[in-house]
Amino acid sequence: MSDALRVLPLPDGVETSPERSAEILGVGYDACRSFASLLLTHGEERGLIGPREIERLWTRHVLNSAAVLPSLPESGTVADVGSGAGLPGIVIAACRPDLEVHLIEPMDRRVQWLGSVAETLGLSNVSILRGQAQEFHDAWDFDAVTARAVAALDKLVRITWPLVRPGGCLVAMKGARAHQEVDAAAGVLRKARAGEVRVQEMDLLGDGDVTRIVTVPRRA
Repeated sequence: MSDALRVLPLPDGVETSPERSAEILGVGYDACRSFASLLLTHGEERGLIGPREIERLWTRHVLNSAAVLPSLPESGTVADVGSGAGLPGIVIAACRPDLEVHLIEPMDRRVQWLGSVAETLGLSNVSILRGQAQEFHDAWDFDAVTARAVAALDKLVRITWPLVRPGGCLVAMKGARAHQEVDAAAGVLRKARAGEVRVQEMDLLGDGDVTRIVTVPRRA
């Protein structure tokens, strides 16, 4: 069992727009604040986030992870591929306790981190699969697969598609080149017989910081 971590009070100024954040995160708000505290305390020393990310830890990482929530199924299972620090997987688990969330991560030190975070935050809906996504192709499938900063969309589809069950979807967090990635992946998407791809621009705080959510459905 992983060792629980100590959650320190979140320093003033880390969280942006508390009222709006609480509205976005819903039941997961308190757990996400605690997660932010853990990342602030341990993230840089464990190589989970870079030193330049500390100042925008809340907006760019924790709250930003909630951009995937509207694209997730009403119930079922979700796999977060290359979960790393737990973004967006831990945030999904905190905000959607009705979902079974599986965090797929190959690096042992990050697996240990994810286990400790889940234990510390009391996230009983989390399980951790150690390995590359490809290692689980013949063993698991999910209603949704999420990914953040894992690979370009064409490669990401090849990596994750066997994990998406018929009727499910791939939900990828992307930057400004999202539409170009969709165009570049046209051949792979055709071969996969994917449904209509949707690119949704999410500006959670209305401050112009836009995240593109690419949803790729798998036909039933």
